[in-house]
Amino acid sequence: MPVLTRLVPSPVFVEIRSGALDSLAGILADQRLSAAGRIAIAISNGSGAALRSRLEPALPGADWYNVDDGSLDSAVRLADRMRAGHYDAMVGLGGGKIIDAAKYAAARVGLPVVAVATNLAHDGICSPVSTLDNDAGRGSYGVPGPIGIVVDLDVIRQAPQRFVAAGIGDAISNISSCADWELSQAVTGEKVDGLAVAMARTAGESLLRHPGNLQDKDLLTALAEALVLSGIAMNIAGSTRPSSGACHEISHALDVLYPKRSAQHGEQVGLGAAFASFLRGERELTGLIVECLARHGLPVTAAQIGFTEAEFTEAVHYAPNTRPGRFTILEHLDLSPSAIRDAYADYVQAVND
Repeated sequence: MPVLTRLVPSPVFVEIRSGALDSLAGILADQRLSAAGRIAIAISNGSGAALRSRLEPALPGADWYNVDDGSLDSAVRLADRMRAGHYDAMVGLGGGKIIDAAKYAAARVGLPVVAVATNLAHDGICSPVSTLDNDAGRGSYGVPGPIGIVVDLDVIRQAPQRFVAAGIGDAISNISSCADWELSQAVTGEKVDGLAVAMARTAGESLLRHPGNLQDKDLLTALAEALVLSGIAMNIAGSTRPSSGACHEISHALDVLYPKRSAQHGEQVGLGAAFASFLRGERELTGLIVECLARHGLPVTAAQIGFTEAEFTEAVHYAPNTRPGRFTILEHLDLSPSAIRDAYADYVQAVND
């Protein structure tokens, strides 16, 4: 008898609305995560610290932990400091780096984590991965996905617009990532999870032609929902495959080769998605991605994020080394540096036409 259904790992609750932050204590109680308020809250020295005074009166039983940065060492220290407490849950309050550190620390001590995002720079708010800086550069660590997501649109509007725009680049890159996965299926026989693809691609396409700007409630809601869908797609697939293809390989290569100069993750993967689509011969999709990125002030050429043609060529050539065993258009074409340089010159000409 066939299995008619399957369990889909997903957050227990997702709150995306204006004023959601002021309801945090009630949300935790209503979801039976912490009726007594015994929670650990990880915050940054930036947006999280600024919101602490606003939230403390409503969360008298909470313990607050400052996290210095998004490094593996900071996440491990956070876990060690929390071990003495007896908490019902952990809350990561801040940007992507703090949420990633909170997810990793919560996994080490066996607590469910609630992600409370203060910007929408990337899909880490719901993904089963923590991306943390380490001695070798930057690593991705598998963790349980957040049990809950809270996004206050009023708080998001106050975040630097560059960070919010970067989230659009990350979500849009799903379209290219799914195309790479399907390419691998056709060439290597790799199994594709259709449900994961449907969710990840829907997340990207919901923003591809969206007419709103970065202050519009509708666009911010669509972006937050897209990032949540992207995280769920990764949970379904059991890997980052539906949201990470050649676009992410290029971004990781830039991080490895030029660690002090790399731009926002979403900026890099958006550019990577446009170039990967161009390499696959998808000219119409390339144009749509470029148009969407440019509309929101995101880079569409390497020069716009401070890299020369030679540096970008080197990064693209190195990119397959960042995800050994993952097959994308880069592995399929296996281009030489000179061929990459020529392809990128053609891409820039197409973008500028």
